[in-house]
Amino acid sequence: MSHHPNQFDLFRTRRFLPLFITQFFGAFNDNLLKNAVIVLINFHGMKMLGLAPELMIQLAAALFILPFFLFSATAGQLCEKYDKAAIARLVKQAEIAIMLLAALGFWRHDGVILMSTIFLMGVHSTLFGPLKFSVLPQYLRPGELVGGNGLIEMGTFVSIILGQVAGTVLVNADDSRISIVLALLGCALAGLAAARAMPPAAPTAAALPIDWNFARQTWGIVRHAKQSRPVWLSLLGISWFWFLGAIYLSKLPTYASDVLGGDATVYTLLMTLFSLGVGTGSMLCEKLSGRKVELGLVPFGSLGLCLFGIDLYFATPPQAAATLDWLAFIADAGNWRLMADFALIGVFGGFYIVPLYALVQSRSAPEFRSRAIAANNILNSLFMVVSAAFAAVLAAGGVSIPTVLLIAALLNLVVAAYIYSLLPEFLMRFVIWLLTHTLYRVRHHGLEQIPEHGPCVLVCNHVSFMDALILAGAVRRPIRFVMDHHIFRTPLLGFVFRTARAIPIAPAKEDPHAKARAFDEVAAALAAGEVVCIFPEGKLTHDGEISLFKLGIEEIVARTPVPVVPMALCGMWGSFFSRRYGKAMLSWPRRFWSRIALKAAPALAASEVSAAALQQTVSELRGDWR
Repeated sequence: MSHHPNQFDLFRTRRFLPLFITQFFGAFNDNLLKNAVIVLINFHGMKMLGLAPELMIQLAAALFILPFFLFSATAGQLCEKYDKAAIARLVKQAEIAIMLLAALGFWRHDGVILMSTIFLMGVHSTLFGPLKFSVLPQYLRPGELVGGNGLIEMGTFVSIILGQVAGTVLVNADDSRISIVLALLGCALAGLAAARAMPPAAPTAAALPIDWNFARQTWGIVRHAKQSRPVWLSLLGISWFWFLGAIYLSKLPTYASDVLGGDATVYTLLMTLFSLGVGTGSMLCEKLSGRKVELGLVPFGSLGLCLFGIDLYFATPPQAAATLDWLAFIADAGNWRLMADFALIGVFGGFYIVPLYALVQSRSAPEFRSRAIAANNILNSLFMVVSAAFAAVLAAGGVSIPTVLLIAALLNLVVAAYIYSLLPEFLMRFVIWLLTHTLYRVRHHGLEQIPEHGPCVLVCNHVSFMDALILAGAVRRPIRFVMDHHIFRTPLLGFVFRTARAIPIAPAKEDPHAKARAFDEVAAALAAGEVVCIFPEGKLTHDGEISLFKLGIEEIVARTPVPVVPMALCGMWGSFFSRRYGKAMLSWPRRFWSRIALKAAPALAASEVSAAALQQTVSELRGDWR
């Protein structure tokens, strides 16, 4: 049986596996240390400067976040200027020193030392954060970027839950704390060994001068990130996810104990469901997106976050039961809906966040990519602090925890609508993704023939009103479609075409000025390095056969000589959007989720292009499958 490439193949490569292991053990150690210190404060009476336990726990969270404000800008600069693999090794060496300091703190039961190590691990994570995401586009091919991000997100959330569980178990394993110290040092050493196996990742801005003024640089990289509207809104979208996540994670312990009547194992169960959900959603992104950056998953993810966040409120029991452990909690069928909500909130969170990270990586300039990730870390930290203040205000006002979670879900609906109104591309991609994945199963053949960079023209047979959406959903690069002005104004689909900046055209006998404007716009798009697609038949087929290709394609390449990629749609004849049974979209749909194909032939140089030759190539490419 032939093997179909998928994201798990990356685990076989040196350009991904060492990075994944390095990130996994780093995140694991972060949470192992933090949770162990919290257990010592909460259950073993560890003190520091006479502070109350609740204040010490809040201080620990603040100390971990503070370095993201202070040092993210510097970390972004370092990752641009120097080899990222070399920086990873230095960061992991520093982690070993931090763990030796933590060992001293555990041995002396010293709160000041352990709190200092939490701050230093925050510095460690601040330095590593821009590196792990900005190095992915250097290590991975474009088709691997979504899958690689999904695996990194999955590994991060799995390591978080494992680190929290291990911190609780190991700190209680023996009074000498030898177990926790050995675990922390072992993970740091494993991370260093993995980092040493990372291949070189050349600096993207070796001449960049390092500005050590963190305030000036912080404002500078945030201002720079705002120059690209899609990147900036994606950064805000990611930070909003962490705003929501911070509310859930901060309220979950009390929700599990006071609202559900569970013990610590119930809290761990819900955290596990949420974390595994995020990991599952992150990994599914590659399958659902066709191995490309699919922004359509972002509205899909935010919709799921809203729906299951709202349902969680109604699934919460009206009053706490007797104290339950996780087995008793699972045994009660009344809790299954609630557990499903937590898992699905995580799954849709993965759908939401992975494409946003991939978009930031793919659309940021290579020489600014690390600093864009650093700007994201700054925003994430800011949103988490605001989240904590927001939750504290609601708690002070006597708002119950289920109601706080409901308010967060409803706010997500408002924020999502606002972001998508500012950048309709998200919503447009969602409509395309939804239509193409519910109505058809699309097989792709030869799409690697489309150049990854630079201008080109795609030519394709024209079978249905869905043809442009099928191509837009399959091709990684944004496409400017040239289409009949009547189709351009089709209800609902017209929104997609306008947002995708399609170019309406009219026959010369109807409006010669409109035709001239369309050809001018095509020339401008190609001059700007964009992809343009035309349907040279100029109309939908009435009999399923390919009609005569018009000479417009010859005029386009004569004016702007660029490569031309012949393409063929197979299987669309007979669909609801074709004219097989009369006027399109007026008869009852006869099939759903039907199998179709999109094929591409090798690109032709402009000097080789003729309408007749292209028609012959497209006909042969399509074959007998109409």
